[in-house]
Amino acid sequence: MEGYTSRLTPKLALFRNGLLFLAASVIRADVDHYHLKLRVPCLEDGRFYRNPRAEPERVWTTSECSKYYLCLDGEVFGFKCSTGLLFDVNRQICDFKLNVDNCDVVTEAKVPRPLLEAAECENPDHLGCGDGSCFPSQFFCDGSVDCADGSDEGWCDADHDPNAALPCDPHTCRLPDCFCSRDGTLIPSNMELSQVPQMILLTFDDAINFENWDLYTQQLFVPERKNANGCPIRATFYVSHQYTNYQQTQKLWNDGHEIAVHSITHRGPEEWWSSNATIEDWFDEMVGQANIINHFAGVRMEDIRGMRVPFLRVGWNRQFLMMKEFGFVYDASMVAPFSDPPLWPYTLDHKIPHQCTGNNQRCPSRSYPGIWEMVMNQLAIDEYTCAMVDSCPPHLSGEEVYNMLIHNFKRHYNTNRAPYGLYFHTTWFKKPEYLAAFRKFLDEMVKLPDVWFVTNWQAIEWMKKPTPINHLSEFEPWNCKRQLEPNELACNIGKSCKLHSRVLQTDRFLYTCYECPKQYPWIRNEFGLD
Repeated sequence: MEGYTSRLTPKLALFRNGLLFLAASVIRADVDHYHLKLRVPCLEDGRFYRNPRAEPERVWTTSECSKYYLCLDGEVFGFKCSTGLLFDVNRQICDFKLNVDNCDVVTEAKVPRPLLEAAECENPDHLGCGDGSCFPSQFFCDGSVDCADGSDEGWCDADHDPNAALPCDPHTCRLPDCFCSRDGTLIPSNMELSQVPQMILLTFDDAINFENWDLYTQQLFVPERKNANGCPIRATFYVSHQYTNYQQTQKLWNDGHEIAVHSITHRGPEEWWSSNATIEDWFDEMVGQANIINHFAGVRMEDIRGMRVPFLRVGWNRQFLMMKEFGFVYDASMVAPFSDPPLWPYTLDHKIPHQCTGNNQRCPSRSYPGIWEMVMNQLAIDEYTCAMVDSCPPHLSGEEVYNMLIHNFKRHYNTNRAPYGLYFHTTWFKKPEYLAAFRKFLDEMVKLPDVWFVTNWQAIEWMKKPTPINHLSEFEPWNCKRQLEPNELACNIGKSCKLHSRVLQTDRFLYTCYECPKQYPWIRNEFGLD
């Protein structure tokens, strides 16, 4: 449901967003009351808290510690965690009893504001914590807590980070290494609109397996759908680990599609990715999945360039520090506010050119030179906007879906020709009228000589070296000539490995053209060693 803006009142929209956060979590919570007058005071608007009037002798009981409340515009709503779970007020989630130690705490801990320069530290390169202690300035908002009171990591959005990225400077930010514009809408190299190809970016999230294989190979990416240079249209696949068939993943890569990373676990709750995941967690999830794709699908490590975060929950500076250290080229998780004209992708050398969209979303505040953000422009449909196509209003007819796709194509094509992204989970195609509408859209688009279906990586390559339409037939990154080694070719009949998972406490199947591992690959054991 990322990026979906409804016509609800702000109060109910926020309430709905809270429910979505809970419903999307692996660890779920059940709504106890809705729109009821409760005997609980309103403490803090928009954040979950406990009943401050609870009897002291009951606060550690399962029944009391599983309850929590939300106040919106002076009205209190009550919730209760699922059976066996307690509410962690500091992390704002339901979790297993073993992980909750604050049943006697009413509201989440407030991180004090750092003093920074006001601390008047002796060393001019140091800044002050909230308690007056001093640390090197680069320690502030670096993803690791150094101040005893936590104040160095508690005020770290782009407006408070003392090491925040600077606004775009087009005089120093130059292609091919850096690209920015003041509002994000500038065409690279100020190229004339008539010379800019309209790129369409198709992306698919989650597992590749028998449930969507025929959709990819028989319905969407068929030989007759080609770009103007005669190469088949291509897409980017953000692959999560569980239930993925790595033989089929390898075949898609062989065919020229881009394979990128979407984490090993795709774990919930959603806010864990933004608020709780450490740099080590990011490394385990994303680099671990890159290793799995390389090892079991044969995809060259240098071809695994991009990533998308589960639930589009951007991981603040920690995520991008990991990307910089490992060598990821781009992220594709940030949703921009609806913009007309839409935004072009940009590098993170400078401050992002749009607001950080989403409930409690945490975009990077620092500079990460050379890392690209494949920003997600929202689609417009009547009074709604949506980032993922499957988060658009669900009761459209096939004709309305087709009209939505064409309308948003024209928004890009007739303004600044920013890449037109269509982002999917494949369950959306289970409605026959939606699949038919999308296939009709594809067939209309491939007839246009200045429209190209490319991967995210191919779009970045064009932006690094903007090439006019009449020279694209010779543009090497968009051709379909590939040299693969014999061991990189997908097999016709893969191995079906039945493996036990110690972590998941069950058996899982893994499909690959290579040798079966001893254990089901997982976090910190991505090669499945015994």
